[in-house]
Amino acid sequence: MRTERKLTRLDRVFARLDREPERPTLADMPRMSRHRVALFAATLAFYLAIVWLVVITSWLVRLDWQVMFFRPYQQWSEIHWFVDYYVVLGQRGPTAVMVAAWLGWRSWRQHTLRPLLTLGASLLLLNVTVGAAKIGMGRLGPHYATVIGSNEMGLGGDIFPSGHTANAVVTWGILAYLASTPRARRWLSALSAVTSLGVGLATVYLGTHWLSDVILGWAAGLLILLALPWFEPLIARTETLILDLRDRWRDRRTGAAPAPAPAPVPVAVPVAPHSPAASSPVRSHEAAPPRGSAAPVYLPPGPHTARPERSPVTPTGSRRPPHPERLPRGSGNQTARPLTGG
Repeated sequence: MRTERKLTRLDRVFARLDREPERPTLADMPRMSRHRVALFAATLAFYLAIVWLVVITSWLVRLDWQVMFFRPYQQWSEIHWFVDYYVVLGQRGPTAVMVAAWLGWRSWRQHTLRPLLTLGASLLLLNVTVGAAKIGMGRLGPHYATVIGSNEMGLGGDIFPSGHTANAVVTWGILAYLASTPRARRWLSALSAVTSLGVGLATVYLGTHWLSDVILGWAAGLLILLALPWFEPLIARTETLILDLRDRWRDRRTGAAPAPAPAPVPVAVPVAPHSPAASSPVRSHEAAPPRGSAAPVYLPPGPHTARPERSPVTPTGSRRPPHPERLPRGSGNQTARPLTGG
């Protein structure tokens, strides 16, 4: 008696995963709509406003100093160990490895390089924009502050905006950006917002960033996520180029010869109904191809002469076969025929 094997929980998981071997057809790729452009413009204005408030040493700088003197790491020292571990979610190296591993598996399952290329493009934009802003403004952190109440700008620091916060917004927000369904995008957006908010507050708790650094880091990361649809055509072209190079390298490695070009299909030349070629008969050996030939033989375009119009060719000499006892006609030494009778 044949019994069926009972599926384990792991078998059911892999069977569920095998239902989606290709990229989902309902994957909603974000586009640069009017709503998104308006949100991008508002976030950019907010970014510039934060920078201006710090440059002019406004109330925001005074709030930074008040939070620093409060010393949250001393007020709530019992959670210090947890914050030390939680802030790792904003470090570029560990988070990039974790997210790249997940997106790499997703790329393999869906047969597309878009998730990994989108992550690479977002991290490149993050390094360029946030890195340039840090070096350009040169603000010192709370632990290296020199003058109480100053904005600490232009002193060679690299703290403004917060790289941990911006990296948390981009790295975890890219999961929501690449979500396949609107519901998954909403849940992942909320999760990434809470995670990046916690990372930013963790840096303020540890005293490594000003509060204004964290606010500007949130804006910087959000600007990158909002601007990603502008780079989708470049990502698509890069994916096509990489796949073409992979196919060429695979063919070269396996030694497969390139597919031969298809043979050209012969096209019959139309002939006018009143042309000499249309009224002239064609010989049978010219009209029909020989037996076993690969392709039919076609006459070149142009007028062809018919047999009655060709000049006759008369063979030279006599057509009768030679005979040893027959003399040629018209010779002078012919003998007279004998006469019969008396």
